[in-house]
Amino acid sequence: MSISGSISGVNRVVVAMDGPSGSGKSSTARGVASRLRLRYLDTGAQFRAMTVWMLDHEVDVADPAAIAARAGEPAILSGTDPDDPTITVDGQEVAVAIRTQRVTDHVSAVAAVPEVRRRLLELQRSIIGTGGIVVEGRDIGSVVAPDAEVKLFLTADPAARAARRTAENGAGSVEATQADLLRRDKIDSGRTTAPLTMPEGAIHLDTTPYSLDEVVQQVIDIVDQAVGAHSGPPPSPGSTG
Repeated sequence: MSISGSISGVNRVVVAMDGPSGSGKSSTARGVASRLRLRYLDTGAQFRAMTVWMLDHEVDVADPAAIAARAGEPAILSGTDPDDPTITVDGQEVAVAIRTQRVTDHVSAVAAVPEVRRRLLELQRSIIGTGGIVVEGRDIGSVVAPDAEVKLFLTADPAARAARRTAENGAGSVEATQADLLRRDKIDSGRTTAPLTMPEGAIHLDTTPYSLDEVVQQVIDIVDQAVGAHSGPPPSPGSTG
């Protein structure tokens, strides 16, 4: 039986989806979660929410010690509905604020601070709980949920990533966006704590030549196979197990 047609087959699965910005992670993760009726968590939004708080409270985001000293203060709440994900900080909705260029310029620096990552790791694991969720980010399969039943690493050609992100933003040039994405890649891959890397056991998906629907279906097929493998063969007739 396909798990996409039976919620009982996926209500405890954890799908960990990693990759750089513009690789299609967010759209794919939301599409898979919606199709399989799973919860959804965008960990990148949490780091952006932390960055919004730091900037709004005039913390020097060029000073890791200053960020670390206040990393425990903001109350961040993530909604897990893939069709309407929400993110609040201290009770205020910040879904729009986290996507501004101001935040994009500084989020990698904030996310590199170990105290920030420890604080949000706790939050992320509490949301994951017993499963039934698609989680996307940069260290999900390697750090946040290393025992996830499905681990994926999405990539795309830099030009394709830049074109997608520019279209999402509705402003700016593809060239400038590509330069910014590559800058963030370098920071995220080179940081000491939880760097962006392909997790052990992850399946690599290059999304460049595919439409969103095609990538979503590929992931659903992978989840189908993984959950089927974990569930094992059906009991034989007359079995009392």
